[in-house]
Amino acid sequence: MGLSLPHGGHLTHGWKVSYTGKFFNSVQYELDPATGRLDYNKIADLAKQHKPKIIISGSSAYPRAIDFKAFDEIAKSVGAFHVSDIAHIAGLVAGGAHQSPIPFADVVTTTTHKSLRGPRGGMILFKEQHAAAVNKAVFPGLQGGPHIHTISALAVCLGEALTPAFKAYAAQIVTNARKLAEKLMEYGFNLVSGGTDNHLILIDLRNKNLSGKPLAKALDRAHLECNYNSVPGDTAPPFNPSGLRLGTPATTTRGMKEPQMELIAGWIKTVAENIDNETVIKKVAGEVDALCKQFPVKESFV
Repeated sequence: MGLSLPHGGHLTHGWKVSYTGKFFNSVQYELDPATGRLDYNKIADLAKQHKPKIIISGSSAYPRAIDFKAFDEIAKSVGAFHVSDIAHIAGLVAGGAHQSPIPFADVVTTTTHKSLRGPRGGMILFKEQHAAAVNKAVFPGLQGGPHIHTISALAVCLGEALTPAFKAYAAQIVTNARKLAEKLMEYGFNLVSGGTDNHLILIDLRNKNLSGKPLAKALDRAHLECNYNSVPGDTAPPFNPSGLRLGTPATTTRGMKEPQMELIAGWIKTVAENIDNETVIKKVAGEVDALCKQFPVKESFV
């Protein structure tokens, strides 16, 4: 049982086009349509009805804090294993800016890039009683030879995650996301759940009479990177959905703070209002480039 893909889940959480949805009987929980948030009472009721063997907590497009303790209580109540996917928020967890699933979940999975800011890869953390099963599944079940250079880079990444500077980075990610969300709402953008608690913002563009794909491509031409994304209750097709997903780890890594988030929100507004005006879009791109030169990517951020 996992979060429905259009409601912010991931393909691997049991969605029907994924291996997990094709080979397993998967049940999907959804966000509350009124609040855009997880409803733990409804999730508990669904678990009692279907008695899943695995309950997945975590998301790929959910802008609010996740209560892993509540998920663990639900899993225990039906005798299920609790698997937590923190791929997007691992950096926030490591930096103390989000609740950790480690005390609660049987298994925790994460990528090592994204907000954790390491090399492309993944990690599986698990309770000792699952060690033999997980290790056997990984090798020889799924993995070939390990990439030593990636492991070395991961060691550097995790070393950085132990520093006070990384903790400050994680906190600033959330501060920046909240400021960006605040300005976007001031400009009339409708945000799923009405804001954010983490690094991520999900914009529902239906009140703007815009589709996600053309706006994402216009923003790309303006050198503002995001992706088009489905939103809860979306009736548009997944390859041209009604939403935009954006986050703040990359801008925060460059050293940007609240004033820069206000600039970015203004540029998103300008591009949305001039989606077919290449002169305006080119002007915005120049302003974005000028800002990035003030905040260059450095060799070390610690």
